[in-house]
Amino acid sequence: MNFDFALILVVATAVTGLLYLLDALVFLPKRKAKLAEAERQAGCELPEKASKLVMQPSGWADLSRSMFPVLLIVLLLRSFLYEPFKIPSGSMLPTLQVGDYILVNKYHYGLRAPVLNTKFLSINEPERGDVVVFKYPKNPSINYIKRVVGLPGDVITYSNKVIYVNGEAQPQSLVAQLPPGRPERLLVDETLGDVQHEIYRDVERPTLNAQWTVPEDSYFVMGDNRDNSNDSRYWGFVPEKLLVGRAVAVWMHWEKLFSIPDLSAIRSIE
Repeated sequence: MNFDFALILVVATAVTGLLYLLDALVFLPKRKAKLAEAERQAGCELPEKASKLVMQPSGWADLSRSMFPVLLIVLLLRSFLYEPFKIPSGSMLPTLQVGDYILVNKYHYGLRAPVLNTKFLSINEPERGDVVVFKYPKNPSINYIKRVVGLPGDVITYSNKVIYVNGEAQPQSLVAQLPPGRPERLLVDETLGDVQHEIYRDVERPTLNAQWTVPEDSYFVMGDNRDNSNDSRYWGFVPEKLLVGRAVAVWMHWEKLFSIPDLSAIRSIE
């Protein structure tokens, strides 16, 4: 089951905010009036301890007053600045490892309304080579992470494990054989636009030769673990409206629950 944390956060913020407002507008004035009446009958100001007792809000009001500011700050940070994600699979190896915790820039491609994901302010457009998080077109409740290969209007050709953009081969150069001396997997340096990064190529996996034309307001994405990635080659394009943000940094690696988090893995994502 996939929980929509954004929806849960929005609802929790709204509920605590409404309760906070209800207490401020309805019950707080009643407590103040009760304190004033008690002081009138006493003929003097009540001791501080007694005043606090009279002004003490009910449990739900006290909880909402404590939680609402925290939830609101988290909602704003998560919705409009940065959102953390965990890498669950190896489709982006060697760039991202299973268990990497990453930060995704939520404003780089424009500001979007929480839950609805509707853009209300455009800033930048994705560029070739960007690593992006998006909602999986076949099931938008799942987030995917891949690298942008094709922009709107591009003709993308994949032939013999080489990417061609509008007929131009994207440069690749061999870095290493893995394991050494046994070319079962190749570590390859690839350039997409202005972005240079490493990919894996499995020698024994069959190649896919095909061509696609990227529609307007859509993107063609691929994983860096080129022969072990479920990406646009198999399920199509990513509509602009499903973009979540640009992956910018790894801030921790924590592969297993009972392992020790590795903060030395902090690095930018290229």
